Amino acid sequence: MKVSSKTKLLLASLGLLYLHTACQSAQPSATSTGIDNNTYTATASTQATASTETTAATPAADPVFEGLNYKYTVKKVTLPSGNRIAYTDQGTGTETLLFIHGLGSYLPAWDKNVAELSQHYRCIAIDLPGYGKSDKTGVMAGMATYANNVLALMDALQIKQATLVGHSMGGQIAITAALKEPQRIKHLILAAPAGIETFTEQQKQLFKMTVTPESVQKTTPEQVAANFKVNFHQMPADVQYMIDDRLKMTESAEFGAYSTAVAGSVAAMVDEPVYEQLPQVQVPTLIIFGAQDALIPNRYLNPDLTTQVVGETGRERIPNSQLVMIPEAGHFLQYEQAEAFNKAIRDFLK
Repeated sequence: MKVSSKTKLLLASLGLLYLHTACQSAQPSATSTGIDNNTYTATASTQATASTETTAATPAADPVFEGLNYKYTVKKVTLPSGNRIAYTDQGTGTETLLFIHGLGSYLPAWDKNVAELSQHYRCIAIDLPGYGKSDKTGVMAGMATYANNVLALMDALQIKQATLVGHSMGGQIAITAALKEPQRIKHLILAAPAGIETFTEQQKQLFKMTVTPESVQKTTPEQVAANFKVNFHQMPADVQYMIDDRLKMTESAEFGAYSTAVAGSVAAMVDEPVYEQLPQVQVPTLIIFGAQDALIPNRYLNPDLTTQVVGETGRERIPNSQLVMIPEAGHFLQYEQAEAFNKAIRDFLK
């Protein structure tokens, strides 16, 4: 399946990491957004904590996703929703950083950051439901739902307060969680966050019609590699394992469920915007963009915008926030320029 330049740019406008889907013609979306607007309450945190387990003790049924090579020991916890969520937990310290990956990604996207930052802080990286080694069957994708999952994991691990570090879609999820329960969030660190750039209702419908579970599943290996490359200013050679992992996923019996989660996540991002609520964010916030981000803003829909302008918009709308632009970095800035990214976090948290 060939991908039109227009479609590539339209998809890029979401500013998402690892968008593995594109169709030459738009199709009606075959997935529900599954938005859960109920506020999570910690009534089952004791049960969730008792359900914590290591991957080795209770392997998931699917060997493909479980066989992905993670750098750190993976643990799992069953949330009150019934979904098992995979996470890694490294380091100690008075500050807990909870890392939330972007669309179509997984927790190894933070490996270079956890390796250094875990020397100073407790670092927890998660696979969102539908992704990586977390449950995929019966997952309801949604920004509010994912925010609830993050807060439920904090309850299960008895973490009263944490700093959320979110990349792209993960940034929008982090903002949603901070708006929902600001007392639980000490700081926000938003890496190339989705949710600051805005789109019309017509554009939102186009995104949902274009990104479907079927289009995700039909992505060719060549398109997968190209989709990774656009996330970087200069793609590092050590990204290859992520490309290999993405290709392995197609062999899984759960690849259809993963594809549905990706498509549902796109729909949820445009259906649950945070732009108007940004002035309500109550916690100190660091916004970090790569100066050469090719995905935010969209070069087709917003040709007059620049990444700097989008970042400044976020800084102006979010009280008590600051903006850092990292040179020689694209959308996947935390991996491409990990040293500069980690330093920005350490400086912010001093």
